[in-house]
Amino acid sequence: MSHYNLETKCLHSGYTPKKGEPCALPIYQSTTFKYDTTDEMGQLFDLKAEGYFYTRLQNPTNDAVAAKIADLEGGVAGLLTSSGQAANFYAIFNICEAGDHVVAASTIYGGTFNLLGVTLKKLGIDCTFVDTDASAEEIAAAFKPNTKVLFAETIANPALVILDIEKFAKVAHEHEVPLIVDNTFATPINCRPFEWGADIVTHSTTKYMDGHAVQVGGAIIDSGNFDWEAYGHKYHGLTEPDESYHGVVYTKQFGKKAYITKATTQLMRDLGSIPSPENCFLLNLGLETLPLRVERHCENAQKVAEFLNAHEKVSRVIYAGLPGDKYHDLAQKYMDDGRTCGVISFELTGGRDAAVRFMDSLKLANIATHVAASKTMVLHPASHTHRQMNDEQLREAGVSPGMIRLSVGIESSKDIINDLSNALENA
Repeated sequence: MSHYNLETKCLHSGYTPKKGEPCALPIYQSTTFKYDTTDEMGQLFDLKAEGYFYTRLQNPTNDAVAAKIADLEGGVAGLLTSSGQAANFYAIFNICEAGDHVVAASTIYGGTFNLLGVTLKKLGIDCTFVDTDASAEEIAAAFKPNTKVLFAETIANPALVILDIEKFAKVAHEHEVPLIVDNTFATPINCRPFEWGADIVTHSTTKYMDGHAVQVGGAIIDSGNFDWEAYGHKYHGLTEPDESYHGVVYTKQFGKKAYITKATTQLMRDLGSIPSPENCFLLNLGLETLPLRVERHCENAQKVAEFLNAHEKVSRVIYAGLPGDKYHDLAQKYMDDGRTCGVISFELTGGRDAAVRFMDSLKLANIATHVAASKTMVLHPASHTHRQMNDEQLREAGVSPGMIRLSVGIESSKDIINDLSNALENA
């Protein structure tokens, strides 16, 4: 499907029905798959034949959706996980082990910040956080001989910092490591990081890709561009025999699909975190309308950002669609038509107390620990998604005590603005 446009890929990639087969992607709601002989099953376990034997590793519904997302991003292969957090964990842990080091942008989702800074440390993997706006030289200074990954988000959640992908990719490749980019907020409709030098992309498919807040999921997509063989001394898990899987050498046997194959046969085998086929079916329905919804989200968000920016009770609006925004130029460079997402961060003149009064006065928007769904949602990051951080960590993540994250939905923009206007009167 590579020659088709994104709108067409969202509908047709991953699954092509044959004569007499259903037009809709079927739900293969089965844990197991039958074979006629012992040898047929053995060939699957030896990775010498393609097929399905247990849904924890592979399932036709899941694989079809993974293939669709890989096609949208321009990658060679993909793996779906049970959450976006699982996707980021697997993406890093697939090539890191105890004694290794990660460099990451500091302005990332609070859960990912904690994953990298706390949880992975318990596994012996250290992380150094760098300012996303730092110079290439400053980012490079954070690297160590045991650094294996550079990690960032295309659009930071909730700081909305736009990543200079080419700068980060250049630093990563100069230090012979891959750049992993979480592309959740932009989606491949607005940004395709592989085109700018990123090597691996992750997603929380729970967000815009789903769009309706009905399933939790994640995705890892590999570009196939990073040369693991060239740096085999660093990534021996891919370039040397895996004794836990019959001595297979992933780069030799699977070429450009080595990274995703290893993540499937090792991490998914041992740790699980597979999404259910029904969840993947629901995700696929969301993907079919992704271009339409993203366009409407961005259109509404632009109008709302302009309204907030002109309001006397709003001290600051963070949205790259505004010409005066710090990241406007980067959005114009990396995002299609300069569109970013439907998420806006803003602060009220009254600080934290005013933010709480404002949120409690909303009628249409939902206070919810979610974002990027069809309905407008709002939360207070310092009290919710980033609650585990201290004040210094909040500042590093670009989150102020009074910041509000507004996820603009696809309702009438007039109704959204009226709801905000009425709530601001109480702030």
